[in-house]
Amino acid sequence: MLILIFGLKIVLFLPKQLNYTTMKKVFFSLLMIFVAATFNKAVAQTIEKGAKIEFSKETHDYGTIKYEGDPYCEFEFKNTGDEPLIISNAKGSCGCTVPEWPKEPIAPGAKGVIRVKYDTKRPGAINKSVTITSNAINGSFDATTKTSTNILRIKGNVLPAPEGQAPVNNSGAPTNN
Repeated sequence: MLILIFGLKIVLFLPKQLNYTTMKKVFFSLLMIFVAATFNKAVAQTIEKGAKIEFSKETHDYGTIKYEGDPYCEFEFKNTGDEPLIISNAKGSCGCTVPEWPKEPIAPGAKGVIRVKYDTKRPGAINKSVTITSNAINGSFDATTKTSTNILRIKGNVLPAPEGQAPVNNSGAPTNN
Protein backbone atom coordinates (compact mmCIF):
# COMPACT_ATOMS: atom_id res chain seq x y z
CA MET A 1 0.00 0.00 0.00
CA LEU A 2 1.33 3.47 -0.83
CA ILE A 3 -0.13 6.71 0.53
CA LEU A 4 0.68 10.07 -1.06
CA ILE A 5 -0.53 13.34 0.40
CA PHE A 6 -0.80 16.34 -1.95
CA GLY A 7 -2.29 19.40 -0.23
CA LEU A 8 -5.66 18.24 0.98
CA LYS A 9 -5.99 15.26 -1.41
CA ILE A 10 -5.08 11.82 -0.16
CA VAL A 11 -4.42 9.31 -2.92
CA LEU A 12 -4.32 5.62 -2.03
CA PHE A 13 -2.64 3.10 -4.31
CA LEU A 14 -3.73 -0.31 -3.11
CA PRO A 15 -2.94 -3.77 -4.40
CA LYS A 16 -5.91 -5.59 -5.93
CA GLN A 17 -6.09 -8.21 -3.16
CA LEU A 18 -7.34 -5.71 -0.53
CA ASN A 19 -11.07 -5.97 0.06
CA TYR A 20 -13.62 -3.56 1.55
CA THR A 21 -13.06 -4.75 5.18
CA THR A 22 -9.32 -4.24 4.95
CA MET A 23 -9.89 -0.78 3.48
CA LYS A 24 -12.13 0.16 6.40
CA LYS A 25 -9.44 -0.98 8.88
CA VAL A 26 -6.74 1.03 7.10
CA PHE A 27 -8.93 4.12 6.91
CA PHE A 28 -9.95 3.81 10.58
CA SER A 29 -6.31 3.37 11.65
CA LEU A 30 -5.24 6.47 9.73
CA LEU A 31 -8.14 8.43 11.20
CA MET A 32 -7.15 7.39 14.75
CA ILE A 33 -3.53 8.44 14.16
CA PHE A 34 -4.71 11.84 12.90
CA VAL A 35 -7.05 12.35 15.88
CA ALA A 36 -4.35 11.31 18.38
CA ALA A 37 -1.80 13.67 16.83
CA THR A 38 -4.27 16.58 16.86
CA PHE A 39 -5.29 15.91 20.47
CA ASN A 40 -1.65 15.60 21.56
CA LYS A 41 -0.83 18.98 20.03
CA ALA A 42 -3.82 20.62 21.76
CA VAL A 43 -2.82 19.19 25.15
CA ALA A 44 0.79 20.31 24.71
CA GLN A 45 -0.35 23.86 23.94
CA THR A 46 -2.61 23.90 27.01
CA ILE A 47 0.17 22.75 29.33
CA GLU A 48 2.53 25.49 28.13
CA LYS A 49 0.27 28.35 29.29
CA GLY A 50 0.88 29.64 32.80
CA ALA A 51 3.59 30.88 35.13
CA LYS A 52 7.03 29.25 34.97
CA ILE A 53 9.79 29.62 37.54
CA GLU A 54 13.40 29.38 36.37
CA PHE A 55 16.18 29.60 38.98
CA SER A 56 19.67 30.88 38.18
CA LYS A 57 20.90 28.13 40.54
CA GLU A 58 19.15 25.43 42.55
CA THR A 59 22.02 24.67 44.96
CA HIS A 60 24.07 27.07 47.06
CA ASP A 61 27.40 25.85 48.41
CA TYR A 62 28.54 27.83 51.45
CA GLY A 63 31.85 26.00 51.24
CA THR A 64 33.61 26.08 54.61
CA ILE A 65 32.38 28.99 56.72
CA LYS A 66 33.24 30.25 60.18
CA TYR A 67 31.14 29.53 63.21
CA GLU A 68 28.57 32.39 63.38
CA GLY A 69 29.60 33.36 59.81
CA ASP A 70 27.37 35.03 57.21
CA PRO A 71 24.17 32.95 57.35
CA TYR A 72 22.49 34.26 54.19
CA CYS A 73 22.35 33.04 50.61
CA GLU A 74 20.08 34.06 47.75
CA PHE A 75 18.35 32.19 44.95
CA GLU A 76 17.42 34.44 42.04
CA PHE A 77 14.57 33.38 39.77
CA LYS A 78 12.62 34.65 36.79
CA ASN A 79 9.02 34.11 35.72
CA THR A 80 9.48 32.85 32.16
CA GLY A 81 5.79 32.05 31.73
CA ASP A 82 2.91 34.12 30.42
CA GLU A 83 0.92 34.52 33.66
CA PRO A 84 1.83 36.02 37.08
CA LEU A 85 3.87 33.73 39.36
CA ILE A 86 2.58 33.37 42.91
CA ILE A 87 4.82 31.74 45.51
CA SER A 88 2.42 30.53 48.18
CA ASN A 89 4.99 28.99 50.53
CA ALA A 90 8.68 28.35 51.09
CA LYS A 91 9.62 25.91 53.84
CA GLY A 92 13.02 24.85 55.14
CA SER A 93 13.72 21.20 55.89
CA CYS A 94 14.27 22.11 59.56
CA GLY A 95 14.16 25.10 61.91
CA CYS A 96 17.80 26.00 61.16
CA THR A 97 16.90 26.88 57.55
CA VAL A 98 14.57 29.88 57.23
CA PRO A 99 13.53 31.20 53.79
CA GLU A 100 12.11 34.63 52.91
CA TRP A 101 10.19 34.96 49.63
CA PRO A 102 8.24 37.64 47.75
CA LYS A 103 4.59 37.61 48.78
CA GLU A 104 3.35 39.69 45.81
CA PRO A 105 2.80 38.13 42.35
CA ILE A 106 5.81 38.16 40.00
CA ALA A 107 4.80 39.43 36.55
CA PRO A 108 5.79 37.51 33.40
CA GLY A 109 9.41 38.36 32.56
CA ALA A 110 10.08 39.80 36.04
CA LYS A 111 12.71 38.54 38.49
CA GLY A 112 12.64 37.84 42.21
CA VAL A 113 14.83 36.55 45.03
CA ILE A 114 14.36 33.89 47.69
CA ARG A 115 16.67 34.63 50.62
CA VAL A 116 17.64 31.74 52.91
CA LYS A 117 19.18 32.03 56.37
CA TYR A 118 21.05 29.06 57.82
CA ASP A 119 21.91 28.92 61.53
CA THR A 120 25.73 29.03 61.43
CA LYS A 121 25.91 28.37 65.17
CA ARG A 122 25.64 24.67 64.32
CA PRO A 123 29.10 23.31 63.50
CA GLY A 124 29.40 20.49 61.00
CA ALA A 125 28.07 19.59 57.59
CA ILE A 126 25.23 21.54 55.98
CA ASN A 127 22.87 19.58 53.76
CA LYS A 128 19.43 21.19 53.84
CA SER A 129 16.60 21.89 51.43
CA VAL A 130 13.93 24.53 50.90
CA THR A 131 10.65 23.51 49.27
CA ILE A 132 9.04 26.22 47.15
CA THR A 133 5.28 25.93 46.48
CA SER A 134 3.87 28.05 43.65
CA ASN A 135 1.42 28.18 40.77
CA ALA A 136 4.21 27.49 38.25
CA ILE A 137 3.49 24.82 35.66
CA ASN A 138 7.07 23.52 35.71
CA GLY A 139 8.46 21.59 38.66
CA SER A 140 6.50 18.78 40.29
CA PHE A 141 2.97 19.85 39.30
CA ASP A 142 -0.06 18.63 41.27
CA ALA A 143 -3.15 18.93 39.08
CA THR A 144 -5.59 18.57 42.00
CA THR A 145 -4.20 21.58 43.92
CA LYS A 146 -2.89 23.34 40.79
CA THR A 147 0.42 23.98 42.53
CA SER A 148 3.95 22.82 41.91
CA THR A 149 6.97 22.33 44.11
CA ASN A 150 10.59 23.11 43.40
CA ILE A 151 13.43 22.08 45.71
CA LEU A 152 16.37 24.38 46.47
CA ARG A 153 19.40 23.01 48.33
CA ILE A 154 22.11 24.44 50.54
CA LYS A 155 25.30 22.66 51.47
CA GLY A 156 28.66 23.35 53.06
CA ASN A 157 30.46 23.00 56.35
CA VAL A 158 30.45 25.19 59.48
CA LEU A 159 33.72 25.25 61.43
CA PRO A 160 33.67 24.52 65.18
CA ALA A 161 33.36 27.40 67.66
CA PRO A 162 36.69 29.15 68.36
CA GLU A 163 38.68 27.92 71.38
CA GLY A 164 38.14 29.80 74.63
CA GLN A 165 34.64 30.92 73.75
CA ALA A 166 32.19 30.27 76.55
CA PRO A 167 29.64 27.59 75.70
CA VAL A 168 26.11 28.78 75.06
CA ASN A 169 23.52 27.71 77.64
CA ASN A 170 20.50 26.56 75.63
CA SER A 171 18.84 24.61 78.43
CA GLY A 172 17.16 27.59 80.08
CA ALA A 173 18.66 26.69 83.46
CA PRO A 174 20.64 29.40 85.30
CA THR A 175 24.44 29.27 85.07
CA ASN A 176 26.78 29.35 88.02
CA ASN A 177 28.86 32.45 87.28
